[in-house]
Amino acid sequence: MRGKFPPMLWLLALSLLLTGCGSSPPNNYYVLSAQEFPIANGDTPAIGVGPIEVPEYLIRQNLVYNHDENTLHIFSLDLWGEPLEDGIQRVMALNLSGLLHTQNMRFFPWNPQRAPDYGVKVNLLQLDANENEAMIKAEWLVYRPTNGESVKRRISQLKLPLPSGASEPEQVAEAYSKLLLQLSEIIAADIKEDQAAQ
Repeated sequence: MRGKFPPMLWLLALSLLLTGCGSSPPNNYYVLSAQEFPIANGDTPAIGVGPIEVPEYLIRQNLVYNHDENTLHIFSLDLWGEPLEDGIQRVMALNLSGLLHTQNMRFFPWNPQRAPDYGVKVNLLQLDANENEAMIKAEWLVYRPTNGESVKRRISQLKLPLPSGASEPEQVAEAYSKLLLQLSEIIAADIKEDQAAQ
């Protein structure tokens, strides 16, 4: 009998294993959202969005919060429904389409033979949330893809207070979406200014 595992203990161990597997909490998925605009009816200017670069610490499916100055909190159950850079590209393209009243949007990389009038590159330097606010810092460039001429290059830092002073995942995703709208508004204003000057 020595070295044998009694059948009753096998059943107890299997029961505990199945109970443990069945009680794990489900994952929560979040996406960034664009501002709602009336459907654009123009096709100028043609806008190309991308590439979008994000810091290495954000290249993951999990939501990452910077609660302390140099400490990141990675949440195992709160996940992005798409790669963050893809979500930012999608939202900025929709926002710029609405702000500039154009349906002529392209995603990087585009066909060099059909280059857009304006290209928009975004290098995300920081995207963080803590208990009080959400913040985005981005270096961005508006340029003419046909000849590479720079129209405007800037670093923008934008902040948004979080409601109730709590960084709940749905509040963070909503705040990031609003910050991307503000960034899109700044970029769209510079494109309009350049158009008016021509």
